[in-house]
Amino acid sequence: MHSHHTKITIDPVTRIEGHLKLEAVVDGGEVKEAACSGTLFRGFEIFLKGRDPIDAVRLTQRVCGVCPTTHATASAMAVDNALGMADKVPANGRIIRNLILGSNLLQSHVLHFYALAALDFVDVTAVADYAGANPHLKAVKDFIGRSHLEPFVPRYEGDYRLSKDANRQATANYIRALEIRRLAQEMLSIFGGKMPHNVGIVPGGVTSACTVDKIVAFRGKLTEIREFIDNVYLPDVLAVAKVYADYARIGVGCKRLLAYGGFDQEAKLGDPTQRRRFLSAGRVTADLQLSPLDASKITEHVKHSWYTDDCAGAPGTAKTQPALGKADAYSWLKAPRYDGQPHEVGPLARVAVAYVGGNETVKAMVNSVLGELGVTTADIFSVLGRHAARAIECKLVADAMDGWLSELRPGEPTCAEYVVPDEGVGMGLNMGPRGANGHWIQVKGKKIENYQLVVPTTWNCSPKDANGQPGPVEQALMGAKVKDPKNPFELVRIVRSFDPCLACSVHVINAKGRELGRFRIA
Repeated sequence: MHSHHTKITIDPVTRIEGHLKLEAVVDGGEVKEAACSGTLFRGFEIFLKGRDPIDAVRLTQRVCGVCPTTHATASAMAVDNALGMADKVPANGRIIRNLILGSNLLQSHVLHFYALAALDFVDVTAVADYAGANPHLKAVKDFIGRSHLEPFVPRYEGDYRLSKDANRQATANYIRALEIRRLAQEMLSIFGGKMPHNVGIVPGGVTSACTVDKIVAFRGKLTEIREFIDNVYLPDVLAVAKVYADYARIGVGCKRLLAYGGFDQEAKLGDPTQRRRFLSAGRVTADLQLSPLDASKITEHVKHSWYTDDCAGAPGTAKTQPALGKADAYSWLKAPRYDGQPHEVGPLARVAVAYVGGNETVKAMVNSVLGELGVTTADIFSVLGRHAARAIECKLVADAMDGWLSELRPGEPTCAEYVVPDEGVGMGLNMGPRGANGHWIQVKGKKIENYQLVVPTTWNCSPKDANGQPGPVEQALMGAKVKDPKNPFELVRIVRSFDPCLACSVHVINAKGRELGRFRIA
């Protein structure tokens, strides 16, 4: 009997950094093959060559408008190391860098759940007949009245399971989340000068002075954000998770987690993962075993990427030479591997490293969430596991930031003097909202000789490597059940849990290439 193959193509995946295309071959209602393609060439590594090393911190932020701060931080760490001054960053500079990075992480996590992922689970149309007094809901209803539900539709029509009241409450919280996100951006600007691309972080520390006024203003905004995380964000994630309990077993992925850690608690030269950090570096395997991170085990494959074959290898010495049209290649993303294997990066990896590593605060929070959802640690490798970890990390970092504020010393220096040497090498390994972020720099003749970035989505959305191993998102899609190829909401939910987010044109083709339908989705 001839089996019926359907190929689902989602292109482009928007509302993420860069351009992403997903292809899934569905047979008998199940995904048999999946491919992630990065469809835009950026070339940052090429145009950074020959520039002043100090420029890297400004320019690399332009990689992403949602999470530029992780690039500013990783780049500053790499340049600090290349200039031989990573151990000279004053305490105020180190702490303010952490506060700037933390502010960006909070806004990104809140944005991801409410504006991007929750709309897969929350039915906004429940507000259409609302007649109450809640100002947030009235705002949505008025907006819907003017725009006929756009931008909330057209959308995939998923299996919306929340009650009408729960849908209304979540929609009201969606509007409140936009306000909280703005607050986090304002908070970042107190020390960073502006957002999205801050001007505060520089090699040697930060440019902003540390004053009592800034600390008070920052804490005022942070307190409001923390109340939102505790009373709205965490409860909403749990409410959705309870109703969609089956998603604790959907979107498993490669079951190998990698974290560089983040938020330095000391200034130190050399490999940043060897520093004492608020969130530690490490690798967690499927059986929840933790091993220390060895940066020398990070390599990139290019067999299925549009780069010349000699671009493979260790990022510190790698090349970036495009080769569009290369046989067997299907992505502008290289395929980063740790110890030769694909690894998922992101909040789930960081929370798992902290949990297995014995961080008591994290253990208590994770155990409480697992207990409330009635799932075990084996279920963390899932759509729900990723959403829950993101919310837990959001609370963890927000609470810690309040303590870091108290460690600042007004009036003391925030930046060390630096001199650019003739030659130097540096590595900056850091955390971003979406996962492990690495920058590598080589300086020659006081200019950038080589610069390489290995960013979070490159890990998660990587294509197959030289050994044919699919990337983490490709693996998470495999085996997924798709009820209706014309409405593949299941795939969207899996992909969004990694924090790329879809609002795109979708083409569905059968195995013979005949177009079955075309949809614009939100």
